Amino acid sequence: MQLLEQRIIEQGKIIGSDVVKVDMFLNHQMDVELICEIGKEFHRLFASCNIDKILTVEASGIGIACLTAQYFPVPVVFAKKGVHSNVGTKLFTSTVHSYTKNVDTVIGVSKDYIKEGERILIIDDFMANGEACKGMMEIINQAGAVLAGIGIVVEKGFQPGGSKLRDSGIRVESLAIIESIDDGKIVFRK
Repeated sequence: MQLLEQRIIEQGKIIGSDVVKVDMFLNHQMDVELICEIGKEFHRLFASCNIDKILTVEASGIGIACLTAQYFPVPVVFAKKGVHSNVGTKLFTSTVHSYTKNVDTVIGVSKDYIKEGERILIIDDFMANGEACKGMMEIINQAGAVLAGIGIVVEKGFQPGGSKLRDSGIRVESLAIIESIDDGKIVFRK
């Protein structure tokens, strides 16, 4: 998605050799107009998949998932991090390792919100090693639902997440894939 790649080049901040910070428009401060375009693109890519719900993980993916859902239109369910007394004990859960925080976190979705046979589209903001996607896939499997595909806004192509998922036969559509960061310059996969 050229519009997204251009924004990453113009405003993204490179930290070290493997972190690209895009929180100024994607997931801390959000450019709603850009995210609406991202939602339209995800709809174009997955429109024929008969999506019943969109699943993401709190917190960074929620805004993107919500603006994407308006084009389907379907509900958004987000996996909560940690244990919450207001959710109850009827949960589908998984443990996810965060690349950026280097911690393991339990994520959970109430059994009331994902049902057997539903077709689920995973939407997330960033993918490095694919751990968040794997955790959400585990929740989908526990529910007996069907993974229709995974939509990622920015994928680090130099890390294994996307390749592993694609190699296992899962449809992954990333709108911008960063192939490398060379001498402070972002190189996108063509």
